[in-house]
Amino acid sequence: MSAEELYSIKMRASKKENGTDVHISGAEKIVEAPDVDIFANALIERGMHHSKGEADALNLKINKVCKENIIYLDALSVETIEVETWEKGQEEIKKYLKETGIDNPQDVMQFLDETYAMRGAMLLDVDRLIRLEPDKKRGIRATNMDQERMKGDRIGNEKNHYEEAIVLATKVANCPGIIGEICISDDPEYVTGYVSSKEIGYRRITKMKRMGSEKGGRIFLFRGTDAEEQKAIDFLQNQHVIVRNVPKKICKKSDMKRPQKWDKIDKALVSLKENHLFRTMKTIESAQSSHVTIDGKDYVLMASNNYLDIASHPSIKSAVVESTAMYGFGSGGSRLTTGNTVIHNALENKIASYKETEAAIVFNTGYVANVATISAMVKKGDTVFSDELNHASIIDGCRLSKAKIVTYAHNDMDDLRKKIQENPCETGIVVSDAVFSMDGDILKLPEFLDICEENQLFSMVDEAHSTGVIGKTGHGIREYWQEKRQVDILMGTFSKSIGGEGGYVAGETRLINYLRNVARGFIFSTSLSPVTMAANLAGIEVLEKEISRVTKLQYNVKYFCTQLGKYGINVKSETAIIPVIIGDEENALTVSNYLHENGYFISAIRYPTVAKGAARLRVALMSSHTEAELKKCAELIGKALLMK
Repeated sequence: MSAEELYSIKMRASKKENGTDVHISGAEKIVEAPDVDIFANALIERGMHHSKGEADALNLKINKVCKENIIYLDALSVETIEVETWEKGQEEIKKYLKETGIDNPQDVMQFLDETYAMRGAMLLDVDRLIRLEPDKKRGIRATNMDQERMKGDRIGNEKNHYEEAIVLATKVANCPGIIGEICISDDPEYVTGYVSSKEIGYRRITKMKRMGSEKGGRIFLFRGTDAEEQKAIDFLQNQHVIVRNVPKKICKKSDMKRPQKWDKIDKALVSLKENHLFRTMKTIESAQSSHVTIDGKDYVLMASNNYLDIASHPSIKSAVVESTAMYGFGSGGSRLTTGNTVIHNALENKIASYKETEAAIVFNTGYVANVATISAMVKKGDTVFSDELNHASIIDGCRLSKAKIVTYAHNDMDDLRKKIQENPCETGIVVSDAVFSMDGDILKLPEFLDICEENQLFSMVDEAHSTGVIGKTGHGIREYWQEKRQVDILMGTFSKSIGGEGGYVAGETRLINYLRNVARGFIFSTSLSPVTMAANLAGIEVLEKEISRVTKLQYNVKYFCTQLGKYGINVKSETAIIPVIIGDEENALTVSNYLHENGYFISAIRYPTVAKGAARLRVALMSSHTEAELKKCAELIGKALLMK
């Protein structure tokens, strides 16, 4: 490269959402040969760390530019309009449009909604109100431009919205047939936008949308002949432009104020609400059972993990009363200090016996059990292989461990083998849900154990949603597969079929001794109440004695799937979790609300619990649901899906 040659560097970063590439960042620079590597690295860094997410793919394109073909333009003059609210910012856009000679500003502004999903800009004939882009989805990509740099200018990887916007606005304003431009950024952290034209210059409007909103777009306002239309498109997309004398942003005292401490929180809440991801809680006024009372009204509860409906079983209630009389309520300390009682020991012995292991250890929650165990078993330099649909507690445990995390395709044992071969390690663990909490499918345990044994890797299985649900007597994943081999680390919870609280890990004595001494979630947590331990113990005893509950639950699963099939909803499940995939988050909420209005409590599961665009109803069955209730529920879901 000659030092005097110029090169165009273009960066585009994207991420996968539901199998589709979604644009998250783009930028370009025109630089001299000696600076190519510096600016290329800066753009890569910028593309990989963006407020809209971490990039899965980044494309960098570097081309030589012919100096003779570059047009040099002077930057537009700059004016800033301070507004207090985004609504007032919208009014400023209308004023600008009238100044530009447009008599129907409201009609023009309605086209902004169509720009939000576009990659490029809209080219709008302002007189005929007709879109002129050849590709309406892609839009017009105004590219091949940059600002003139002076020696000593700082090179950074962060986006300078202000300077980059002036460069683009200047090129657009000098384009044949373009009388103006409206731009609103899609960056959720940047609410300032602009309007511009050759006559009025670059007019910044400090608030053009709600903070936290990802809705942004760009309209090039066109007035001209058909011949000028093609010239405009060619100029915007192909003409190389360098803009001189781009003014630096003047920091007024008002700009230098520190942000208010709640700004990020407020922005996040706005974003959640706009994207139909904001969650609220329904308050239940009765015991957890197949029917609950909410706001004085009876609902059929089909969203609870109390699969065998034993949370309020008489035996559990009696155990709570008796243990309270004997032990009081509080445990007074961690298990390693004063928080260990005979009832704690009895519960751990019971779990070990029920799961056919040497020993067991109780944690305060299933979440803590996974996080504490995984972070104790692997460290930096080790490797953990994790199913892509594992529960969040497994994912967080993997991250906290600082081990290398290798994700394999969901329940795909061939892909697991491949990933292990590609990532050899001295110490590693393979971890998976037994029954996946949002999809209801079942781990292929025999092959899973084969792979772990072949590669000398610890096997860890989360049985939160399998105990009491699968297997002839509800003993879980091993009984379901009639697998005699034991899992190295068998994790489970008391809060689902057992009807209690807390989590546990069962395995060899040396594993349990190790966790008692190393797992921080166990060591530094105040022990669960002996009352809770007694309730959990009673729950296991009910599960052992009343096998009919397991049988009835398994019957209900088959019956409900059959009823859904009558409405064209084809689901196959052998577990209490039956997902009805809807896709769109807003539609999922609409269906859930419709069911609620008709007396059925079924949760709409949305991002981040599941991937964006994979929203669903998560139907959770109980052994105590009747055929009539299940039949009616299937009918309501069928009607709701036809209505959406």
